[in-house]
Amino acid sequence: MQVLRPENDPYPTRCETEARIIERREPAIWSRRGGASPLTPEQETFYEEKGYLFLEGLFSESEIAALRQEAEQLKRRQQGDERYDVIVEPNSEEVRSVFRVHEMSAVFDRLIADERLLGIAERILDDAVYTHQSRVNYKPAFKGKEFDWHSDFETWHSEDGMPRMRAFSMSITLSENTPHNGPLMLMPGSHKHFVSCIGATPEYNYKQSLQRQRFGVPDAKTLAEMAERCGIVAPTGPAGSVLIFDCNTLHGSNSNITPWPRNNVFFVYNALSNRLVQPFGRTRPRPEFLATREQLRPIRQSKEVREGTRKTA
Repeated sequence: MQVLRPENDPYPTRCETEARIIERREPAIWSRRGGASPLTPEQETFYEEKGYLFLEGLFSESEIAALRQEAEQLKRRQQGDERYDVIVEPNSEEVRSVFRVHEMSAVFDRLIADERLLGIAERILDDAVYTHQSRVNYKPAFKGKEFDWHSDFETWHSEDGMPRMRAFSMSITLSENTPHNGPLMLMPGSHKHFVSCIGATPEYNYKQSLQRQRFGVPDAKTLAEMAERCGIVAPTGPAGSVLIFDCNTLHGSNSNITPWPRNNVFFVYNALSNRLVQPFGRTRPRPEFLATREQLRPIRQSKEVREGTRKTA
């Protein structure tokens, strides 16, 4: 497979004064149809067409209780620390996100390799997979701020050097996601087109963008056009559900002014063949806690070694 470089980039962004909508080149599901799959044919068709899939109640109440406890312990340990991988809300000391949680926590390291998740990742990407990014997003009651509309791939391509759309996210709900507490909103079918963004990336942009994203956000006119084409959905359901969405699906969320927090674990799976190169936006690469570049390990292989099940010749 040809390794893409900035000089032959099919998805240019942050380099023009007007946004462009570019047809996607890659499939949403890389595996051939048919054969063994953790997803039904109907689920695979829905994901291919819409760019997301919501699996309600994939984890039990007891499993989620343990994960919720682990997430709260992580937050308490990091509260007040001036760590680069702990992000607080703008104008607040409330923790907004804790990154690289699969490295901080054995619980989350096991979760990212859970067969219910890993099997889907390998099916969709048709490759060995590794963790591009992991985090817990905390949207606290009354104070949780919004996340602006964006495509993850636009940032991962421009600022991290992800060559192709061969990655996706899984959001495991640690609390009930209701229509009112800031659930993730998506534009179904938007993954079929790459929306370029206006404005060159400032140096160390990630330090501001993790609190409030200003660059890598489509302009209002283009967002309105995509919303007219695709519509907007906000999947909701009980804790223990899993929202899967393609790396190029436009998404965002409103602030949470309810008394009920909305906390989710996010795992980003990337195909091993899609490992990062130099950023296509010609910036210096973002830190390892945002985009795995050096500490790359296939999840399946690490799981087998940890469990002592690796086959020998």
